[in-house]
Amino acid sequence: GGLGRGGGRHPSHLKGREIGLWYARKQGQKSKETDRQQRAVVRMDERREEQIVQLLNTVQTKNEKEQEAMSWWSGDEEGPTPEQPAKVKQDTEKAPVKQRPVLEKTFLDRDVEYLYEKNEQDTDLDEQLKEDLRKKKSDPRYIEMQRFREKLPSYGMRQELVNLINNNRVTVISGETGCGKTTQVTQFILDDYIERGKGSTCRIVCTQPRRISAISVAERVAAERAEVCGNGKSTGYQIRLQSRLPRKQGSILYCTTGIVLQWLQSDKHLSSISHVVLDEIHERNLQSDVLMSIIKDLLNIRLDLKVILMSATLNAEKFSEYFDNCPMIHIPGFTFPVVEYLLEDVIEKLRYTPENTDRRPRWKKGFMQGHVSRPEKEEKEEIYRERWPDYLRQLRGRYSASTIDALEMMDDDKVDLDLIAALIRHIVLEEEDGAILVFLPGWDNISTLHDLLMSQVMFKSDRFIIIPLHSLMPTVNQTQVFKKTPPGVRKIVIATNIAETSITIDDVVFVIDGGKIKETHFDTQNNISTMAAEWVSKANAKQRKGRAGRVQPGHCYHLYNGLRASLLDDYQLPEILRTPLEELCLQIKILKLGGIAYFLSKLMDPPSRDAVMLAINHLMELNALDRQEELTPLGVHLARLPVEPHIGKMILFGALFCCLDPVLTIAASLSFKDPFVIPLGKEKVADARRKELSKNTKSDHLTVVNAFTGWEETRRRGFRTEKDYCWEYFLSSNTLQMLHNMKGQFAEHLLAAGFVNSRDPKDPKSNTNSDNEKLLKAVICAGLYPKVAKIRPSFSKKRKMVKVCTKTDGTVNIHPKSVNVEETEFHYNWLVYHLKMRTSSIYLYDCTEVSPYCLLFFGGDISIQKDKDQDTIAVDEWIVFQSPARIAHLVKNLRQELDDLLQEKIENPHPVNWNDIKSRDTAVLTAIIDLITTQENESARNYAPRFQSERYS
Repeated sequence: GGLGRGGGRHPSHLKGREIGLWYARKQGQKSKETDRQQRAVVRMDERREEQIVQLLNTVQTKNEKEQEAMSWWSGDEEGPTPEQPAKVKQDTEKAPVKQRPVLEKTFLDRDVEYLYEKNEQDTDLDEQLKEDLRKKKSDPRYIEMQRFREKLPSYGMRQELVNLINNNRVTVISGETGCGKTTQVTQFILDDYIERGKGSTCRIVCTQPRRISAISVAERVAAERAEVCGNGKSTGYQIRLQSRLPRKQGSILYCTTGIVLQWLQSDKHLSSISHVVLDEIHERNLQSDVLMSIIKDLLNIRLDLKVILMSATLNAEKFSEYFDNCPMIHIPGFTFPVVEYLLEDVIEKLRYTPENTDRRPRWKKGFMQGHVSRPEKEEKEEIYRERWPDYLRQLRGRYSASTIDALEMMDDDKVDLDLIAALIRHIVLEEEDGAILVFLPGWDNISTLHDLLMSQVMFKSDRFIIIPLHSLMPTVNQTQVFKKTPPGVRKIVIATNIAETSITIDDVVFVIDGGKIKETHFDTQNNISTMAAEWVSKANAKQRKGRAGRVQPGHCYHLYNGLRASLLDDYQLPEILRTPLEELCLQIKILKLGGIAYFLSKLMDPPSRDAVMLAINHLMELNALDRQEELTPLGVHLARLPVEPHIGKMILFGALFCCLDPVLTIAASLSFKDPFVIPLGKEKVADARRKELSKNTKSDHLTVVNAFTGWEETRRRGFRTEKDYCWEYFLSSNTLQMLHNMKGQFAEHLLAAGFVNSRDPKDPKSNTNSDNEKLLKAVICAGLYPKVAKIRPSFSKKRKMVKVCTKTDGTVNIHPKSVNVEETEFHYNWLVYHLKMRTSSIYLYDCTEVSPYCLLFFGGDISIQKDKDQDTIAVDEWIVFQSPARIAHLVKNLRQELDDLLQEKIENPHPVNWNDIKSRDTAVLTAIIDLITTQENESARNYAPRFQSERYS
């Protein structure tokens, strides 16, 4: 069974390696030839071809007339200004445009209302504020609160803090969580101003990294001042789309960091604010790093501005250096002693045996199969492996043999939720009273542990209140966390690292530190994200321990062994060094902060030049930035939407093509997470249910839409049916609720910008085309392009398979959770995907099959070429289709019309009027939708029969 003689053999003069190369070349030509033969054909029936020729002629004649009309304007001021060329439009389409500025103003003003007040001294008000404060001192509620405040470590340093702040432009305050810096420092400043008769000139803004902390702190401070929160009193909050504002002058506003960044769009000097307090800066999240840099520059212009930086951990020197060695002050915390236990202590105490007692080797293939570590992490793991045998030897004699066996068997990669459940049982049955706080890396662990506890009869009783806490949960449920429990009831809080510093829960006595924290890292070399639960840093572990001893001596259980504890990093890597920067680059431009690379170079930890250039190039490809690095009209809208740019573009196209509701569902789920949950042991059933929901769309994105629509329908019928539906299809109703809220938020932004007429995502006018599955795929393609992968048939002897490859990575895998993972019957050979993540190998996380017309109308640049005997039309040179030259030219011209129309819509947003048959917009859009919808059925049948052979079952 050799290769056969003749044409198939290599030339006889080749030796050794050359022979291999000859075959490789031949194979390469062969697969190129196969690709050529399998190119999809772009077709158009005669009737449509005629209609489109006619349409293009009409539109082009009309454009020429418009050009003439423009040159006839007389010199009156009604004429177009040079920046705003005239567009002659039908009257029907003019109406919505006029009201837009008004709409935008009333609507977005809620978020910037506090900023727009004047800050001028008002002596009458000064007197009144002074009198109010004097009266408060005899108010029983105020006196009672005062007793509590006096016990806080910060209270004893009141005068020292006030003097330092008054005498310096920037002050760094460090202090352990719970010393009272967040709630007290703002009050000290305000009361000092009021007592000195200058209360009206004091307007303090204090930024918080999370929505829940902005609300809870504001409510706490208002209570300490014996007032309600907001409602024109001294203290209020503002988070995105939700606020309770305080009085205009002599007040304190707690808000999220993003709100101040939004204010800077309206007033880059924050003219009306007297004090900016940046809280929780040790978290080093992207927004607070950026705001710090802007404020640092602002100090050169606003000589009267006071800046106070507050950090929980003791790396305050770094912040002080960044602000030209400004003064620092430390508030010592008061905590009771906390006993710490390591994993070996916990196992010994519980006599715990891990579930999977098959002694599997401790180091799996590729070591941490399941996520690729960064080089510095690999180094740590190497040391860990080397020292492990010695470490175990040291434990012998001090711990029982069964504990050492258990340590050997435990899987380092996973958080052992069974162990945590057992530990909670132990605390509840054996230890003293007091709340339990459990730290877990993410939502999935939190909900799994919650279910695990609720499945035990003991925890169902009303002697327990179990509260999951995650920054993405509705803020409503979370306020329970702070409430004292009645006697005999024990509170169990399951949280992410949000409860490390942002939230103080007073009655915690037991802390269980799962030892992991979710971190995303971005690899600029390969333009790919990696996501993993990483080990906590020493700083995180210290914070977690500190949560336990606030009301009485406490206990902290760290669920990692002593060797691991010795190898933890000191701090987490700042977020700016481990995330893609596109969204931030748009922010920098909309805030007019100058050149992107220059601005980023001034940050406390500047990102690498590669990361910056990669982001800028992506934004240029997306047409959000022009060659001069300035925002295009599209860029302006994308910068205002609270999502990453690709998803923002998808949202705008959903509005323009009137298929808003399903597109917002997709956008929300891509920004947050999809609503599917996978209970242990039910993976196969869950996959089958998801496949069922996909309704053969070959699209993960449309599967989410179907799941969401089903949920809305059952929800109308009542709670029971909703619960059954979520149960049957493995959906999380919490996640679905969150997606529902996010959709409302996106719709509000679109209304403000003028793209739609209503803030209801389901408004019929915005959803004329929402049932058109092919159009939805085109809009998904518009958002996700250039994230495209090619599907190739691949034949193994046993069964038909497909291979998927991308332009840059070669062969990749579809993620096992995708509805397309086992699919072999694709109509077309292209997919668009949202996320490419490297874990054990490179996976496309969610993808949708798209047709040639989707890519031609919503992809990159179109070129018309000839390839040997084939006429072709290509998108960005690498996505190539066969097409007769005349059709190719029609498509290219129609695409040009679409691009012009979109550009015009984006410069001057207004909803499309689908009933206006005469309008150019409607005619062009209708023609394109028609082609996407009808012609694709034809090509699906005629295309690549060898792909459509019998289904392998």
